[in-house]
Amino acid sequence: MFTAKDFIPTSYSQTLESGQFQWSAPSNIALVKYWGKKADQIPANPSVSFTLNNCKTITKLAFEKKNNTDKFSFDLLFEGKPKEDFKPKIQKFFERIEIYLPFLKDYHFTIDTRNTFPHSSGIASSASGMAALAMNMMSLERALNPEMTEDYFYQKASLLARLGSGSACRSVKGEVVVWGNQANIEGSSDLFGVEFPYAIHENFKNYQDTILLVDKGEKQVSSTVGHDLMHNHPFAERRFEQAHENLNKLIGIFENGNLEEFIKIVESEALTLHAMMMTSMPYFILMKPNTLEIINKIWKFRAESLIPVCFTLDAGANVHVLYPNTHKETVLQFIKDELVVFCQNGQYLCDEIGNGSQLIINNG
Repeated sequence: MFTAKDFIPTSYSQTLESGQFQWSAPSNIALVKYWGKKADQIPANPSVSFTLNNCKTITKLAFEKKNNTDKFSFDLLFEGKPKEDFKPKIQKFFERIEIYLPFLKDYHFTIDTRNTFPHSSGIASSASGMAALAMNMMSLERALNPEMTEDYFYQKASLLARLGSGSACRSVKGEVVVWGNQANIEGSSDLFGVEFPYAIHENFKNYQDTILLVDKGEKQVSSTVGHDLMHNHPFAERRFEQAHENLNKLIGIFENGNLEEFIKIVESEALTLHAMMMTSMPYFILMKPNTLEIINKIWKFRAESLIPVCFTLDAGANVHVLYPNTHKETVLQFIKDELVVFCQNGQYLCDEIGNGSQLIINNG
């Protein structure tokens, strides 16, 4: 069983003056939701997610040795332009991960990042952004320690990503990723995400996720505040038990391909997440009227067509429409005909299951 101390290095065998790496990392959509956390970004319950393919962050990390090693030094560019308002988040991230990457103050970093999805589109970019940055940092550490194993590289990258944004640890590697200790899932850990270790039925291959942008505004409540509301929540303990139970059910569903049971769990999880927010103190309603219109349209279409299409939600108003690749044409037509009218400016994004982060430039 890993502990965080296993990821603290003692020394490095190589030195490096300068170089650059570039990685892409995707967003992900949780099927069993993580809501509520303990100290150090440890989840209160396990979660499982589909890794997306098209919605991703691409981050280039250039680094240069510096003389002054008493503080962190970095420039942050978003789409090629300085992004000062994001710097405090990176500063906090560096403070959290310094114990695991003791070389951080030895270099000046230029972090140049962009998203493949529209800025302020209502798609959370913290997961993909922090995962992409963590991958770059691990490439630098691997250059300093070439003996590093692949397993260690990806586990530690996921651990670092988690310290930037909890769900970012599920954006590192794998199509279906589990984060959080679950007794009957081999290798599962609170420290990092792991690829789902068991068989996955053909029904879930190339699974589609069309993201309906109902509200592109800023989140009504930050994720950190939302998670904190689970402390002393009247239904928190039962919710954490329910997450374990639903994850346990999904193990069998992924193996036997039962889409009817898959839909029940995924939609229930989405509504439970919002129920937790509605019953916290203070309380929030994150869905918009158009979110409910879309949900009702999906239910009606599913009942009439018998096509196994379902929805899930993050902590916001946007709707992820999930469906098997075999029904792609019919479902996309339904979305265009009946759901796009409920999207802000008619905007939606087509995505599908992907594999995780990808190395683009390796010059270290």
